[in-house]
Amino acid sequence: MPTETAPRALPAATVRLATTGLLVLTLVNLFNYLDRFVVAALVESLRTSELALSDTQSGLLMTGFIVVYMVASPIFGVLGDRGRRPRLLAAGVAVWSLATAAAGLARSYLALLGARACVGIGEAAYGTIAPSLLSDYFPREQRGRVMAVFFSAIPIGSALGYIVGGYVDHHFGWRKAFFVAGVPGLLLALLALRLWDPPRGQRDPGEPSAPPPDAAKAGWRSYGDLARNRRFRLTVLGYAGYTFGIGGMAAWMPAFLERVRGVPKDVATVQFGIIVVATGFAGTFAGGWLGDRLLKRTPDGYLWLSGLATLLAAPLALATLVSTHRGLAMTSLVLAELLLFASTGPVNSAIMNDVHPWQRATAVAACNFTIHVLGDVPSPPLIGALSDASSLAHAVLVVPVAFLAGGAVWTWAAASETRRRRRAAA
Repeated sequence: MPTETAPRALPAATVRLATTGLLVLTLVNLFNYLDRFVVAALVESLRTSELALSDTQSGLLMTGFIVVYMVASPIFGVLGDRGRRPRLLAAGVAVWSLATAAAGLARSYLALLGARACVGIGEAAYGTIAPSLLSDYFPREQRGRVMAVFFSAIPIGSALGYIVGGYVDHHFGWRKAFFVAGVPGLLLALLALRLWDPPRGQRDPGEPSAPPPDAAKAGWRSYGDLARNRRFRLTVLGYAGYTFGIGGMAAWMPAFLERVRGVPKDVATVQFGIIVVATGFAGTFAGGWLGDRLLKRTPDGYLWLSGLATLLAAPLALATLVSTHRGLAMTSLVLAELLLFASTGPVNSAIMNDVHPWQRATAVAACNFTIHVLGDVPSPPLIGALSDASSLAHAVLVVPVAFLAGGAVWTWAAASETRRRRRAAA
């Protein structure tokens, strides 16, 4: 792990390049999640359209691109730690944008599933490489706030997916919603192509300026090194439980509000989108700021914050799903979302800080693969299948259980690391 030393000051021009890079990557991330979640706003229209999708098919539709994303991520992890990162980013953005627009042309369920699956190729390139690039723009003691800015695009982009998708669907149809979501990404690909690609590890003065020769040639063996990193393993395992719950809630909450709570379709998507924007923006920034503050007190500060916040969110998520009192349900939803989004910046910063600079894209790829194969790949279709077998009201109750599991793993990991450090110091 990196050694704690003072960061080197960089020229003002370099700082401007880093700031510009953060802004561009955050904007691209916003459209990343807009494209990802636009389909959640279209579930009911796809169910009643000529495609006549079942809930199980809708769940698989939302999962299809994640499967490809998960499988492609390890490849881009290796490429991202050794190749020209802006080129890979730009290619990824262009691919996912074209695939999103192509979904609007689908005439069968398989064609729609194939288009959504291709979105995963582009997102694998971007999602794997962008955090490693940001870690070379900014020092470790600022990464909680930097990752908070970057990941604040998740709630905003997700909410825009619900809002834009719901609005365009309501007025122009579900096909046009895919067109509107996909086309702007082609312009963003040009911006990504012009990003600065700094030397790896330039903001980690405790690390050598280049990897050892054997590490530079390791390639796929880096995944074995990460598998032996206990702290990394536990962080990612907790992240999988968290992602299972987030993926299930994101995919099914608009349909839950419409079908179970009787909220009108256009209101359900917009209402949930507004809640996600407000809580996501506030929670993500608060979590990043608090995480950096806690990091000054303990090296496990990021994990403590993520674990405790997610544990507190679990009962609030349960209250959201079982309460028939609208005011109580909405209040619980707002509080749960605030706590869940508070974990976003800290947990991703923990992953970046716990590996070597030349392993960061690989680490993100390993993390992405694991959290998706255990998290939001199975959760949407599982909830859909449970809904088909019983009811959506019962099916969504797996979500708070997943939050409880993820928060427990993170909290246990932080406590065990703190105990280990104290024993080593004694």
